[in-house]
Amino acid sequence: MAIASRATKRALSTFAAAKLPEEAVAAAAAGEAIAARSHQAVPLPPAPASSVRPLQFEDTGRLFAGEPTSALLRTLAALQALSVGPLVDAATAALRSPAVAGSALGRAAARATAYRHFCAGETADEAAAVVRRLWRGGMGGILDYGIEDAEDGHACDRNAAGFVSAVDVAASLPPGSASVCIKITALCPIALLEKASDLLRWQKKHPSFSLPWKTHSFPVLSDSSPLHLTASEPAALTAEEERELQLAHSRLLAVCARCAEHGIPLLVDAEYATVQPAIDYFTLVGALAFNDAGAADGGRPIVHGTIQAYLRDARDRLEAMVRGAERERVRLGLKVVRGAYLTREARLAAALGVPSPVHGSIQETHDCYNGCAAFLLDRVRRGSASVMLATHNVESGQLAAARAQELGIPKGDRNLQFAQLMGMADGLSLSLRNAGFQVSKYLPYGPVEQIIPYLIRRAEENRGLLSASSFDRQLLRKELVRRVKAMVAGRE
Repeated sequence: MAIASRATKRALSTFAAAKLPEEAVAAAAAGEAIAARSHQAVPLPPAPASSVRPLQFEDTGRLFAGEPTSALLRTLAALQALSVGPLVDAATAALRSPAVAGSALGRAAARATAYRHFCAGETADEAAAVVRRLWRGGMGGILDYGIEDAEDGHACDRNAAGFVSAVDVAASLPPGSASVCIKITALCPIALLEKASDLLRWQKKHPSFSLPWKTHSFPVLSDSSPLHLTASEPAALTAEEERELQLAHSRLLAVCARCAEHGIPLLVDAEYATVQPAIDYFTLVGALAFNDAGAADGGRPIVHGTIQAYLRDARDRLEAMVRGAERERVRLGLKVVRGAYLTREARLAAALGVPSPVHGSIQETHDCYNGCAAFLLDRVRRGSASVMLATHNVESGQLAAARAQELGIPKGDRNLQFAQLMGMADGLSLSLRNAGFQVSKYLPYGPVEQIIPYLIRRAEENRGLLSASSFDRQLLRKELVRRVKAMVAGRE
């Protein structure tokens, strides 16, 4: 295989000089796994109980075929750095500091490190180029204009225009290659989302409580939801707040309409518990308007919400949504994730002295994710739902792929998609692609200072409870050692 640059050749020569046998690589990986467990990282996943193993990782030469060695080295270096807890703590503290993150030097450092690894560029055109590259390699891209937490209506209007622009860029790409992801916190002021969420929780506890601004009764909460976050009756929305809420509806529907015009799937991200009820409420406003259950072509619905499996109420809310969709004759579209706000949720629960909304163990989260995935795959088989399984967990990928095969879901069915973040779980993405499944990478883009909250979550995720990067690093090392051996053998 041709080596991309002299720098890459020098790096490979260093590998060759070390003459690392695969046993040494395995031992090093095992040592890392032990160290990672001290930081509560996830150990390498066991094989699924099923004898069916649609995803193959043993042949890393086939797995990473076509991936430049320079890219593998960069990915390994980034993931290795992110696995060092003290380094991540120092980096996230710096990113949270306005003095550092707001300085030219701080932005340059972020751009050269985490930003380069996890982000697709500063502009939509740069992100579109990444989608085209992925599409040539058999995968799609999810364009995410990385804005969130708007403070006022003017910011929301700018953000809505940015989302519409992202849809237009997606429409210019090869058909089927791109979808668009948005955050409701970018379309509605945070304070209003928090207040609306309080009101929705209070109404769940007191069904006779009237909310005159509600436009639908689709369930967004369950009895197991963290209703204790609203301890007393909240004040009603003022006339001005109701007007602002209606403007947020209009912004969302404008983005949905542009997606419907071009046939671009729209994925609405889940966020944190204090605002999630309002986010789900907004998402269902879009779904009710644009997801026609009677569509004759069996294509994907336009609007997709998100279920976070690390939340204790995830399965209950999922089942309530499915029942609501059947009642309202809406085609349900959902993205299933584990969740990325673990630190924030734990901190808030501790400050309030209330139970965390997150499962008490990583295994409970895994079980919830796998159960939600199996539940939705059955709905995909029936033709009543569309699902994107966003996971970095190899066992979950194996189980879902095996279950899809058992159910007879065609691999070309657009209503079953897998997804991983840019810069993470590339081995899983490539294995799913090689097995014939439809896979996309999540591609955030925008100015560095705008993407900093996203970068902080990725750094915390890679060293935290839900980390699967040790498996990624093991695959990368194995392939790099294989390439070193092949290069050395070619010289002899």
